[in-house]
Amino acid sequence: MKKTCHGLQEHNLKDAMESLPSVAPLIPNAASFDLGWRGLQAVRWRDCVSNEFGASPIAQHALILITRPPEKMNLRYEGVQRDIPPAVGSVVVIPAGSASLWHWRGSKDSLHIYLEPSVIAQVATTLFELDSARVVVPPLDAVMVPGLRAAMLAVDAELTAGGSGGPLLIDSLANVLAIHLIRHFFGPRRLIGRSDGVLPRGKFHTVVEYIMENLEGNLTLEQMASVVHISPYHFARQFKATTGLPPHQYVITRRVERAQQLLRRHGDFSLGEIALRVSFSDQSQFCFHFKRVVGVTPGQFRTSQESAKNTQDPPRTRTANRVSWSSNRTHINVIASRLN
Repeated sequence: MKKTCHGLQEHNLKDAMESLPSVAPLIPNAASFDLGWRGLQAVRWRDCVSNEFGASPIAQHALILITRPPEKMNLRYEGVQRDIPPAVGSVVVIPAGSASLWHWRGSKDSLHIYLEPSVIAQVATTLFELDSARVVVPPLDAVMVPGLRAAMLAVDAELTAGGSGGPLLIDSLANVLAIHLIRHFFGPRRLIGRSDGVLPRGKFHTVVEYIMENLEGNLTLEQMASVVHISPYHFARQFKATTGLPPHQYVITRRVERAQQLLRRHGDFSLGEIALRVSFSDQSQFCFHFKRVVGVTPGQFRTSQESAKNTQDPPRTRTANRVSWSSNRTHINVIASRLN
């Protein structure tokens, strides 16, 4: 724990959730603490019965999407005094370091997203050219911000579905949330510079080589952007303009191609072992993304390869498969030919 500017104690987020001194037990429907997310965490609450508690200050900004308000509600934080339930779809923002008092009657549903202040500071500096030291997140009382709500629902969808590439997607959504918050605080503001172009040829080669060298690791948007010295937001836009794919989808596609190589060369590897070797969370996620990219399951792909070897009919195999087995170097050159 550490002191806030108000002299209160900041608590570890997960510990704070587990130690809420509530009248009735609080058990989340889903939480992201063990999913490897960076930049934000999310907790979904459903069918929370009448309750009353005081929440200790935490180091993150709390963004709370009201999906089903209770019959009655009293909420206090940072000068906000709410004595009626918020509207469905409204967003409550409790700044980092702020304590809050909650009391409601009836059942309620809500999504709580805890955004790291460092994400807002980085977006403010790199995208809006603001002095991050002067960007203060104010308390917001049940505001209606469609873009912010949509981004929060996208986080909720990832919390529900999960899967390979999740941490990378969450990196992007953390930036999107920060953008909508800053826009709401400061009003419409023209962004400095343009980010709609493609990556320069040299930077594209550099980042693709980095991706291929680290396919077996936990690639994040922040890591890839830092390789070419671009903000994560700009990098994601330029990378998609260059390849036609968001960074996390590009990484998944390259991992599927690596899996194809393993399936062809190592008939003794189980599908579960191959899934782990190409950094999919489990065999189910591996099979899902493999079929989505290739058009057949890994087992069907392996069978077709073995059949082709037995019949020694390579042309038929190439016709049957729906993905080009070209090398990564060829892939880079094809995209690079469109640059500049």
